[in-house]
Amino acid sequence: MPKNTKPAKSTQSSKGAARSTKAGRTTSKPAAKSRKPILIGVAAVAAAAVLGIASYQATSPDAKPTVNDSASTADPAAGAHPELEKLARRDAKDPLAQGRADAPVVMIEYADFKCSYCGKFARDTEPELVKKYVDNGTLRIEWRNFPIFGAESETAARGAWAAGQQGRFWQFHAAAYAAGSKEKGFGADRVKELAKEAGVPDAARFATDLDSDAAKAAVKKDQDEAYGLGASSTPSFLINGTPIAGAQPMDAFAGAIEAAAKAKK
Repeated sequence: MPKNTKPAKSTQSSKGAARSTKAGRTTSKPAAKSRKPILIGVAAVAAAAVLGIASYQATSPDAKPTVNDSASTADPAAGAHPELEKLARRDAKDPLAQGRADAPVVMIEYADFKCSYCGKFARDTEPELVKKYVDNGTLRIEWRNFPIFGAESETAARGAWAAGQQGRFWQFHAAAYAAGSKEKGFGADRVKELAKEAGVPDAARFATDLDSDAAKAAVKKDQDEAYGLGASSTPSFLINGTPIAGAQPMDAFAGAIEAAAKAKK
């Protein structure tokens, strides 16, 4: 996590206390170097800002987040932006992705394992998206580690990456987001337990990869990408360049995916 940076915000899609949100805390910006925009052109920066302008209340990992009703829906007017669509890596060997590399639609997900609403999305919505769109070849999901809640978030992100090196990222993802898992924390010992639950075959290799420079670099790359987009909350998404902030209902994702697929025909 960049130095001198307070945690970004965890967001949800259900209705919350708008009054509390409007008076919510703000977060300080990280050093300019760490948030240097990765996009070129005014239009691209303006499009990316959609991920950061929603007025969500900043919360601690253990607090119950609230959200402003007016900011809790996807923005259909935002549209798709080619500059953002190019962020899809489409690497067939990417262990932190699922779905065909040549799928017409790519959803990039920026998330934190300590984020309650990332967990809600992972449990309630993502499986439906996989069944409805990934399995038929329409959608590819690419995960980006975006640890924003301190050291344990960082450890969980590195653990997810390390599990991916042995082909067990999505199993680790499921174990980490299982109901009640977050309450146990994500210290190094707990992350190793999650790797065992995920069926990671080589525990010694996992432990080495967990603390490796490669893991730290991979997590930082994803984190810098999210900050460069102006993302200030988790989860945040790009669907073929269309930004969506928060754990939106299934219909919001389905609409964006189907519109993106139609545009590719």
